[in-house]
Amino acid sequence: MNKSERNQAASIVWFGIPADNVERARKFYADLFGWKIERVPGPEEYWHIDTGGGDDTPDGGLKKREQPQEPVVNYISVDSVADFSKKIEKLGGKICMAKTAVPQMGYFAVCQDTEGNAFGLWESDANAK
Repeated sequence: MNKSERNQAASIVWFGIPADNVERARKFYADLFGWKIERVPGPEEYWHIDTGGGDDTPDGGLKKREQPQEPVVNYISVDSVADFSKKIEKLGGKICMAKTAVPQMGYFAVCQDTEGNAFGLWESDANAK
């Protein structure tokens, strides 16, 4: 795998921002960066962040903070969430939220590196259920 292929396969493709006051955070980021932030239909309060960049610029999500000190999480594109989850554990990291489907979009997992930093894995799959 050359450098270009390696970087493309493991690029940040999404980020998640937790907030104590979602409306306040939505206004802050919209006013600060001009991001378009709209609620996603569904039972949970989740907002899509359109950063306005090109296709290779990651977008993100804004949601109600679920636990104190919940960090911003960057999601990295991988070929297989299952394979990378095994590799993370082998290298001393942890899986905090196992492989989970986002129907018709793909799969994600939330992980922790050896230093306690959270990050996510993302596997695109239009057949995800």
